[in-house]
Amino acid sequence: MKVTQEVWQVGGGSLTDPEDAAIYLIGFGEAGALIDAGTGKGHGRLMSNIKKCGISASAIEYLFLTHCHFDHTGGARKVREEFACKTIAHELDATYLEKGDSNVTAARWYGDVLEPFKVDHKITSFEESFMIGNRNIKSFHTPGHSPGSVVYLVESEGKRILFGQDVHGPLDPSLLSNRQDYFRSLKFLLSLEIDILCEGHFGIFEGHRNIQSFIRSFL
Repeated sequence: MKVTQEVWQVGGGSLTDPEDAAIYLIGFGEAGALIDAGTGKGHGRLMSNIKKCGISASAIEYLFLTHCHFDHTGGARKVREEFACKTIAHELDATYLEKGDSNVTAARWYGDVLEPFKVDHKITSFEESFMIGNRNIKSFHTPGHSPGSVVYLVESEGKRILFGQDVHGPLDPSLLSNRQDYFRSLKFLLSLEIDILCEGHFGIFEGHRNIQSFIRSFL
């Protein structure tokens, strides 16, 4: 599913596996990156979808993880091995990924276990920048749904695109959710004035009014 000429949705739901959150692909010339990795159950279909976008395996430099939950990270180990790419996650969630904690990562909600994997770079600040080829992608720490939830902002075709995977939550004690942090993070997202929101479960939203209405509905 094409978002722009440089951004695609390549996983989630009917694209890979019903239990997968959305997976997005960025391709800037000879460099590329993935946003999240699903549960791993649709890995073969994910690889096929990436190939259809014309992005070679050698171009995938990063796997950017929005948070530690299984529907976003269960496939991370396979993706990391397939592409020899670097995994990026916030340090507050990375610890549960590297330990393979199936409770905090919600793997048990899916009747599964999370295979531990190495997080190559741990985000430690509120804002951090990464280069994909000669282009920039920014991460912002947006805790609430999980302690180390992150959103990623990139510009494509003059549009500000935000990968805000679980804007909707949910909040649950077993996920170490924090309601006050969550509301603060939602208010921060409203301040970003984005043109396209790529969410993890509710689809793709375009236009400031539609995006703000969706975010405000959870405040």
